[in-house]
Amino acid sequence: MSEIGGKTGVGVRSEEALRAFERAHPQGLAVQQIVDWFDQGGDRLTEATFRKYVQLGLLPRSVRVGRKGKHRGSQGLYPATVVGRIETIRRLMSQGFTIEEIQREFFVRGDVEELGRNLDRVWSAIERRIADRGGDALAEKQLAEARALGVSLMETLDAIEQRMSMRARMARAAV
Repeated sequence: MSEIGGKTGVGVRSEEALRAFERAHPQGLAVQQIVDWFDQGGDRLTEATFRKYVQLGLLPRSVRVGRKGKHRGSQGLYPATVVGRIETIRRLMSQGFTIEEIQREFFVRGDVEELGRNLDRVWSAIERRIADRGGDALAEKQLAEARALGVSLMETLDAIEQRMSMRARMARAAV
């Protein structure tokens, strides 16, 4: 399959293009940035559709982040992984799955991803606290053990989610 502009096939970007986009936006994205990214790739995504996916639980809710400067308020940022999830939703819909089927059969993935982000935040917070206190060999060792357990947990949950998604696809194909 050829790849043009980071896309493979009909309206689907390559995994490499999605990962590069995610790495380029570790702080998250405002909804308009996400909509613009899809528009620039030639795929129409309206803000209303994006918000409907959030409302249905297909995409995570935003995290409010304060803007620098007095009286600038805050803005909602979404993790960059939402672009991959939108691509997945579109791919599944093109295969004939309904939104209800997608919600029911495929979107434990979002919860698994959110768990991974939360673990990363906890580990980073603990690292900072240890560093602020000038180090603690026992706490550093325990943190390393907790990270290893977390990695193992995430790998197991990924495998379960992939197996369940595959079974749903096979059941759909058999109908």
